[in-house]
Amino acid sequence: MTDDPPTEFDLMAFTPYRLAVVAQRLSELLARQYRDRFGISIPDWRVLVHLAHSGGASVRDIEARVAMEKSKVSRTCKRLETRGLIAKRAHDTDRRLVHLTLTDEGRQMMRDLLPLAAAFQGEVEARLGADFARLEQGIDGVLSRFDPAVTETD
Repeated sequence: MTDDPPTEFDLMAFTPYRLAVVAQRLSELLARQYRDRFGISIPDWRVLVHLAHSGGASVRDIEARVAMEKSKVSRTCKRLETRGLIAKRAHDTDRRLVHLTLTDEGRQMMRDLLPLAAAFQGEVEARLGADFARLEQGIDGVLSRFDPAVTETD
């Protein structure tokens, strides 16, 4: 018996791997733009854009929605709070949780940053052409079949 991995497994045909690579490449392309202009990282972007979209959330909510570990969300929130981009307060109904919101400075950053993200989205759509609608349908299908909680609140 050999310790070598099975040779019949084709990593380049393994959908989870391919989706992760595509997501990372797109994230990095957008990150180059907002990192240079706003000095934020991919985790910063994920927390900020979620707060802009939701109006406010707990660390637990963000962790569930943006696919980041709780410790990473917490570190990111601490960094963003130090920069004056988000504010923390006790959660209204559960004192064990912290409710996070954008500050005025955070909202201003997002007003400047979201058009950049929208333009990036437009570029992705233009490059994919007719394939874009099929890609979106496929993503929706994967989300609804493998994680219904993701689409329940949308």
